[in-house]
Amino acid sequence: MADFPSKVTTETSSPQAQGSQQGGNSLRGLASDVTNKMDMSFIRSVPAVLMIAEIVLGLLHWALIASARYTLVPANGWVMFVAVTLWILTTILFCMILFGAIGKLPSVPWTLTVMVYHGVATILYLTAFLANAISVAPYYGYFSYGLMGGAAFFAAAVTIAYGASAYFSYMDWRGDGGNAATSTVPT
Repeated sequence: MADFPSKVTTETSSPQAQGSQQGGNSLRGLASDVTNKMDMSFIRSVPAVLMIAEIVLGLLHWALIASARYTLVPANGWVMFVAVTLWILTTILFCMILFGAIGKLPSVPWTLTVMVYHGVATILYLTAFLANAISVAPYYGYFSYGLMGGAAFFAAAVTIAYGASAYFSYMDWRGDGGNAATSTVPT
């Protein structure tokens, strides 16, 4: 009975075959690891769709601002700062929620944090939209006039998206099922 563990083998193939098999399937294994770690129920939720809209519309907004000569009007520096900063932060937050990184940090009150983030982002984007809309007139007659007008439109759209996200985040924080896809309350 003492020599039993030395007689047992757990290999199902030779070590060379295992190494080549792992090397050949490394991309397939990586893809399955990524999809296994993604929260697919979050992708199908309204807050996720709103965050994707914030990312896409925010990218369009700051790309239009960057394409114009935004340094002619000092207020556009604020617009550019808000647009780029919130675009980066929203992309990071979206990836953290999508890949479950928020589950690794249970000490952070995530529903409150997301609600405060979206509320502050709504206020900041509202100020950026107003500054952008007011600063369109000096560009009249220049090529940048259309770019700044389009940027003002997308700033309004992103402000509305952030406002809707703030509302759904508030409903989730209150526990009213604002985020139906991730709600843990049985119905």
